[in-house]
Amino acid sequence: MKSDPSKPKKSTKLPKLSRQDLGSKIPKRGNKLTPVIASALTNAMGWRTVGEIPDISQAVVLALPHTSNVDGVYALPNLFALDIKISIMGKHTLFKVPVLAQLLRWMGIIPIDRSNKGSVLQASIDKFKSGEPLFLGLSPEGTRDYTDKWKTGFYYLALGANVPILPVALDYKTKQVRFLSPVYPTGDIDADLPKIYEQYRGVMPRHPERLSKPLQDVNNEDL
Repeated sequence: MKSDPSKPKKSTKLPKLSRQDLGSKIPKRGNKLTPVIASALTNAMGWRTVGEIPDISQAVVLALPHTSNVDGVYALPNLFALDIKISIMGKHTLFKVPVLAQLLRWMGIIPIDRSNKGSVLQASIDKFKSGEPLFLGLSPEGTRDYTDKWKTGFYYLALGANVPILPVALDYKTKQVRFLSPVYPTGDIDADLPKIYEQYRGVMPRHPERLSKPLQDVNNEDL
Protein backbone atom coordinates (compact mmCIF):
# COMPACT_ATOMS: atom_id res chain seq x y z
CA MET A 1 0.00 0.00 0.00
CA LYS A 2 1.40 3.39 -0.99
CA SER A 3 1.85 5.95 1.76
CA ASP A 4 -0.18 9.12 1.74
CA PRO A 5 2.22 12.06 1.13
CA SER A 6 -0.13 14.34 3.04
CA LYS A 7 0.45 12.40 6.26
CA PRO A 8 3.20 13.69 8.57
CA LYS A 9 6.43 11.74 8.75
CA LYS A 10 7.75 10.63 12.11
CA SER A 11 10.74 12.77 13.00
CA THR A 12 12.55 9.81 14.55
CA LYS A 13 12.54 8.04 11.19
CA LEU A 14 13.62 10.94 9.04
CA PRO A 15 17.17 10.58 7.73
CA LYS A 16 19.76 13.27 8.32
CA LEU A 17 20.42 15.26 5.17
CA SER A 18 23.87 15.97 3.78
CA ARG A 19 25.14 17.63 0.62
CA GLN A 20 25.69 14.23 -0.91
CA ASP A 21 21.97 13.50 -0.64
CA LEU A 22 20.95 16.39 -2.89
CA GLY A 23 20.06 15.63 -6.50
CA SER A 24 21.68 17.44 -9.41
CA LYS A 25 18.56 19.53 -10.21
CA ILE A 26 18.27 21.16 -6.78
CA PRO A 27 19.51 24.80 -6.76
CA LYS A 28 22.90 25.07 -5.04
CA ARG A 29 25.23 27.87 -4.11
CA GLY A 30 28.32 26.12 -5.37
CA ASN A 31 30.48 27.34 -2.50
CA LYS A 32 33.05 25.01 -0.93
CA LEU A 33 34.04 26.91 2.21
CA THR A 34 30.63 28.09 3.46
CA PRO A 35 29.17 24.56 3.98
CA VAL A 36 32.20 23.58 6.08
CA ILE A 37 31.85 26.60 8.37
CA ALA A 38 28.06 26.24 8.54
CA SER A 39 28.32 22.53 9.41
CA ALA A 40 30.58 23.37 12.34
CA LEU A 41 28.03 25.94 13.55
CA THR A 42 25.08 23.55 13.34
CA ASN A 43 27.02 20.86 15.17
CA ALA A 44 27.94 23.32 17.91
CA MET A 45 24.29 24.37 18.28
CA GLY A 46 23.07 20.78 18.26
CA TRP A 47 20.80 21.26 15.25
CA ARG A 48 20.52 19.13 12.13
CA THR A 49 18.61 18.97 8.87
CA VAL A 50 16.47 15.91 8.22
CA GLY A 51 13.98 14.55 5.71
CA GLU A 52 14.16 14.26 1.95
CA ILE A 53 14.28 16.80 -0.86
CA PRO A 54 12.95 15.65 -4.23
CA ASP A 55 15.36 16.14 -7.12
CA ILE A 56 13.49 19.06 -8.67
CA SER A 57 14.76 22.41 -9.91
CA GLN A 58 11.83 24.61 -8.86
CA ALA A 59 9.55 24.86 -5.83
CA VAL A 60 7.82 27.28 -3.50
CA VAL A 61 9.41 26.58 -0.12
CA LEU A 62 7.42 27.28 3.05
CA ALA A 63 9.36 28.27 6.18
CA LEU A 64 7.23 27.46 9.25
CA PRO A 65 6.56 28.11 12.05
CA HIS A 66 8.13 31.56 12.20
CA THR A 67 7.55 32.99 15.69
CA SER A 68 10.90 34.58 16.55
CA ASN A 69 13.59 36.87 15.17
CA VAL A 70 16.19 34.21 15.97
CA ASP A 71 14.63 31.49 13.80
CA GLY A 72 17.06 32.37 11.04
CA VAL A 73 20.01 31.89 13.39
CA TYR A 74 19.21 28.18 13.43
CA ALA A 75 17.69 27.73 9.98
CA LEU A 76 20.23 29.52 7.78
CA PRO A 77 23.38 27.65 8.93
CA ASN A 78 21.58 24.35 8.26
CA LEU A 79 20.73 25.47 4.73
CA PHE A 80 24.25 26.80 4.13
CA ALA A 81 25.67 23.49 5.36
CA LEU A 82 23.74 21.72 2.60
CA ASP A 83 24.88 24.33 0.05
CA ILE A 84 21.22 24.54 -0.98
CA LYS A 85 20.10 27.87 -2.43
CA ILE A 86 16.70 29.08 -1.29
CA SER A 87 15.91 32.56 -2.59
CA ILE A 88 13.69 35.14 -0.95
CA MET A 89 12.18 38.38 -2.21
CA GLY A 90 13.54 41.78 -1.21
CA LYS A 91 12.84 45.42 -2.01
CA HIS A 92 14.31 46.40 -5.36
CA THR A 93 15.60 49.66 -3.86
CA LEU A 94 18.16 47.68 -1.84
CA PHE A 95 19.93 46.79 -5.07
CA LYS A 96 20.81 50.36 -6.02
CA VAL A 97 24.23 50.08 -4.34
CA PRO A 98 26.38 47.77 -6.52
CA VAL A 99 28.43 46.25 -3.68
CA LEU A 100 25.31 45.58 -1.60
CA ALA A 101 23.48 44.23 -4.65
CA GLN A 102 26.23 41.69 -5.24
CA LEU A 103 26.01 40.49 -1.63
CA LEU A 104 22.21 40.29 -1.73
CA ARG A 105 22.27 38.22 -4.92
CA TRP A 106 24.80 35.85 -3.36
CA MET A 107 22.44 35.45 -0.41
CA GLY A 108 19.68 34.52 -2.86
CA ILE A 109 17.58 37.67 -2.51
CA ILE A 110 15.50 38.52 -5.59
CA PRO A 111 14.65 42.20 -6.22
CA ILE A 112 10.89 42.81 -6.29
CA ASP A 113 8.99 46.09 -6.63
CA ARG A 114 6.39 45.83 -3.87
CA SER A 115 4.68 49.13 -4.73
CA ASN A 116 2.30 47.27 -7.03
CA LYS A 117 1.00 44.21 -5.17
CA GLY A 118 -0.67 42.76 -8.23
CA SER A 119 2.59 42.76 -10.14
CA VAL A 120 4.51 40.96 -7.38
CA LEU A 121 2.62 37.72 -7.92
CA GLN A 122 3.04 37.88 -11.69
CA ALA A 123 6.70 38.85 -11.41
CA SER A 124 7.28 35.85 -9.15
CA ILE A 125 5.48 33.55 -11.58
CA ASP A 126 7.61 34.96 -14.40
CA LYS A 127 10.76 34.10 -12.42
CA PHE A 128 9.69 30.47 -12.45
CA LYS A 129 8.57 30.60 -16.07
CA SER A 130 12.12 31.59 -17.07
CA GLY A 131 13.06 27.96 -16.47
CA GLU A 132 16.02 28.78 -14.22
CA PRO A 133 16.47 26.64 -11.07
CA LEU A 134 14.61 28.38 -8.26
CA PHE A 135 13.58 27.45 -4.74
CA LEU A 136 11.63 30.51 -3.56
CA GLY A 137 11.20 30.72 0.21
CA LEU A 138 8.07 32.29 1.68
CA SER A 139 6.51 32.58 5.13
CA PRO A 140 2.71 32.30 4.71
CA GLU A 141 2.05 33.38 8.29
CA GLY A 142 3.22 36.85 7.28
CA THR A 143 4.13 37.75 10.86
CA ARG A 144 6.06 36.43 13.86
CA ASP A 145 2.98 36.95 16.04
CA TYR A 146 -0.19 34.89 16.27
CA THR A 147 -2.44 35.03 13.21
CA ASP A 148 -5.85 33.53 12.47
CA LYS A 149 -4.98 32.47 8.94
CA TRP A 150 -2.16 32.24 6.42
CA LYS A 151 -1.62 34.54 3.48
CA THR A 152 -2.49 32.45 0.42
CA GLY A 153 -0.26 34.16 -2.14
CA PHE A 154 2.22 31.29 -1.95
CA TYR A 155 -0.48 28.87 -3.09
CA TYR A 156 -1.55 30.86 -6.12
CA LEU A 157 2.10 31.47 -6.99
CA ALA A 158 2.81 27.73 -7.02
CA LEU A 159 -0.40 27.08 -8.94
CA GLY A 160 0.32 29.77 -11.54
CA ALA A 161 3.93 28.69 -11.97
CA ASN A 162 2.98 24.98 -12.00
CA VAL A 163 5.53 24.09 -9.32
CA PRO A 164 5.20 22.09 -6.09
CA ILE A 165 4.95 23.52 -2.58
CA LEU A 166 7.76 22.20 -0.37
CA PRO A 167 7.01 22.61 3.37
CA VAL A 168 9.95 22.99 5.76
CA ALA A 169 9.56 22.91 9.54
CA LEU A 170 11.73 24.50 12.21
CA ASP A 171 11.20 22.29 15.26
CA TYR A 172 12.72 23.53 18.51
CA LYS A 173 11.66 20.38 20.35
CA THR A 174 13.88 18.11 18.26
CA LYS A 175 16.29 20.82 17.05
CA GLN A 176 15.54 19.91 13.47
CA VAL A 177 15.15 21.76 10.22
CA ARG A 178 12.76 19.27 8.67
CA PHE A 179 12.03 18.96 4.95
CA LEU A 180 8.53 17.53 4.53
CA SER A 181 6.59 16.05 1.62
CA PRO A 182 5.88 18.27 -1.40
CA VAL A 183 2.29 19.20 -2.17
CA TYR A 184 1.28 19.78 -5.77
CA PRO A 185 -1.52 22.39 -5.93
CA THR A 186 -4.65 21.15 -7.69
CA GLY A 187 -6.53 24.45 -7.75
CA ASP A 188 -8.74 23.35 -4.86
CA ILE A 189 -7.14 25.37 -2.08
CA ASP A 190 -9.59 24.14 0.58
CA ALA A 191 -8.51 20.57 -0.12
CA ASP A 192 -4.80 21.28 -0.52
CA LEU A 193 -4.09 23.48 2.52
CA PRO A 194 -4.98 20.76 5.07
CA LYS A 195 -2.37 18.52 3.40
CA ILE A 196 0.20 21.14 4.34
CA TYR A 197 -1.17 21.86 7.82
CA GLU A 198 -1.15 18.17 8.72
CA GLN A 199 2.57 17.85 8.12
CA TYR A 200 3.28 20.34 10.92
CA ARG A 201 1.55 18.24 13.56
CA GLY A 202 3.77 18.12 16.65
CA VAL A 203 6.22 20.78 15.45
CA MET A 204 7.25 23.05 18.32
CA PRO A 205 8.09 26.72 17.57
CA ARG A 206 10.26 28.91 19.78
CA HIS A 207 7.12 30.71 21.04
CA PRO A 208 4.20 28.21 21.07
CA GLU A 209 1.69 30.91 22.02
CA ARG A 210 2.40 32.64 18.70
CA LEU A 211 1.70 29.56 16.59
CA SER A 212 -0.80 30.38 13.83
CA LYS A 213 -4.37 29.13 14.24
CA PRO A 214 -4.21 26.55 11.40
CA LEU A 215 -1.26 24.86 13.10
CA GLN A 216 -2.75 25.22 16.57
CA ASP A 217 -5.89 23.50 15.32
CA VAL A 218 -3.89 20.58 13.94
CA ASN A 219 -2.02 20.13 17.21
CA ASN A 220 -5.16 20.53 19.34
CA GLU A 221 -6.66 17.50 17.60
CA ASP A 222 -4.20 15.36 19.59
CA LEU A 223 -5.39 16.77 22.94
